[in-house]
Amino acid sequence: MTNQPIGGNELARFSGPGTFMRLPAAETAQGLDVAIIGVPMDHGTSWRSGTRFGPKELRSQSAMIRPYNIQTGAAPFDSLNCADLGDVAINTFNLSATIDIISDYYDEVLKHDVVPMTLGGDHTLTLPILRAIAKKHGPVGLVHVDAHADVSDSMFGEREVHGTVFRRAYEEGLLDPSRVWQVGLRGTGYSAEDFDDPLEWGFKMILAQEIWHKSLAPLAAEIRKEIGEGPVYMSYDIDSLDPAYAPGTGTPEIGGLTTPQAMELIRGLRGLDIVGCDLVEVSPPYDTTGNTALTGANLMFEMLSILPGVTYR
Repeated sequence: MTNQPIGGNELARFSGPGTFMRLPAAETAQGLDVAIIGVPMDHGTSWRSGTRFGPKELRSQSAMIRPYNIQTGAAPFDSLNCADLGDVAINTFNLSATIDIISDYYDEVLKHDVVPMTLGGDHTLTLPILRAIAKKHGPVGLVHVDAHADVSDSMFGEREVHGTVFRRAYEEGLLDPSRVWQVGLRGTGYSAEDFDDPLEWGFKMILAQEIWHKSLAPLAAEIRKEIGEGPVYMSYDIDSLDPAYAPGTGTPEIGGLTTPQAMELIRGLRGLDIVGCDLVEVSPPYDTTGNTALTGANLMFEMLSILPGVTYR
């Protein structure tokens, strides 16, 4: 018998546990197929802070989500045993120590046969998670949806912050560069050569303007075909969406994805061997209506709905 979220007709949605979708809380990942984990940090950000409050607000807004996806037929809780492990006990004063804490925490989680789904938190968290993922699965493919490529060599002399994640991951052999896709890139840069290195590594980079006014179902099908078999990690930065849809983020860029495009892209990746995913950069202080966190929570449910083994009715 799998864990089930508390239904809205059993207990009013504005009450009950503060877990993701009001799932049961768990102390360890033992016996789980999916572990929801919060990483409440923002000391890896470079512009607006506040993502330390992201996990709590994502959980709060997730109370509205029901367990069956009427649009796709996905019923993830019918076949996957899911629970919320709470938050990683980060060091709020020390970014380097926090990175080590995250990596050690996920090493323990991944001793079990479980898919970690992470609520961020700034994007720095993806690097230590990928270190743990690669220990278990080897170099992985990556679907990275973001306004920014996060391939800087350093920022203010620091080599492990939210804008350097995927350069470090490439250098450390955590990724299979021939199976890396970055979607939604846009904004301004520092030079015409900003993307030269990742393109030489083999990353596929899709600029936002290439997909304006288009369905993303064809792109998703192309990504699915090109990535093929083998483990894949999905990292979803909420600033990939246009700030009209998701203003509550640290580094907003105009001209981004729409909410339907975001959903199409995720749904179209069903069939990939996804071994972990995250939703990062939700900053509640800049999210006065709660809409950014509501959108982020729903995108987490969409990712949950395409994991291997999900039942479709």
